[in-house]
Amino acid sequence: MSIVPATAIAEIHRITTAIRNQIGQIIVGKEAIIDLLLAALLCEGHVLLEDVPGTGKTTLARALAGALGCTFQRIQFTPDLLPSDVTGLSFFNQKIGEFQFRPGPIFAQIVLTDEINRATPRTQSALLEAMQERTVSIDGETRPLPRPFMVIATQNPIELEGTFPLPEAQLDRFLIKVTMGYPSAAEEEEIVQRSLTATTGSTLSPVVSASEVRALQTAVRGVAISPPVRRYLVTITRATRERPDIELGASPRGSLALAHLAQAHAAMAGRSFVLPDDVKAMVIPALNHRLILTAEARLRGQTTTGILQQMLTQIPVPVEGEE
Repeated sequence: MSIVPATAIAEIHRITTAIRNQIGQIIVGKEAIIDLLLAALLCEGHVLLEDVPGTGKTTLARALAGALGCTFQRIQFTPDLLPSDVTGLSFFNQKIGEFQFRPGPIFAQIVLTDEINRATPRTQSALLEAMQERTVSIDGETRPLPRPFMVIATQNPIELEGTFPLPEAQLDRFLIKVTMGYPSAAEEEEIVQRSLTATTGSTLSPVVSASEVRALQTAVRGVAISPPVRRYLVTITRATRERPDIELGASPRGSLALAHLAQAHAAMAGRSFVLPDDVKAMVIPALNHRLILTAEARLRGQTTTGILQQMLTQIPVPVEGEE
């Protein structure tokens, strides 16, 4: 049974709608991607936005941060970026005669790591503890990060020059991976029109405070998942480990990600319980970056997205009343 009150579900629906409308003042189209970012926010998960330069990845991340009453930092990843440039460092303050800690930009509630795969693997790995544990360890001392805490990373396709592929361990820390895609002709015309006629800046007024975001994140965990739906999502995850065209399937962390995202998707729709459709809507963004295809599958031109779509047509969907 659900332990989240109807008033909390209504508040989640109201606030996420307000955030979506606020972001729409900056971003043309991309409603489905905005909804995925909001779902990740409700799960306090991290997001990886991937596509070629110029498709609005950074603009979308900034717009989301602007609609939230949270602290925000942007880190431009470059090949010469050091781990201490991300986490901060201790320095000797001659005025007071002792060491002091200078926090890095990771000590913010919303952190935009721009072009994360242009930094070296060593610097990329500096994010691992922060993303998983919400803490940073420096000089033997563990420092907590502010809450809510969300990393929005943008990434260029690995085929481009000057990029370093993210290690599987770090990819698995991202709750979802989203590809922006090019806008439609009508959307691109609207983007050009806005740039020519806009009279206001690109900043947005926050529609929710950090404490309210934390309350929403707590409420989402109370959305009910019935045993048949729970078995359905676990069946999907386990099926990725049994296919001959997948070398490495999703781990139990993938099942957890899928469950939490389905809860968020249901809450945003105004429901206190998860439907199989909520699970199906989140399978690709939750699992597609957690799979590694075999060499033969890659040579045949198969993709993780295509395989997951095929799996969804093959796995039976639970029906109402089934126990």
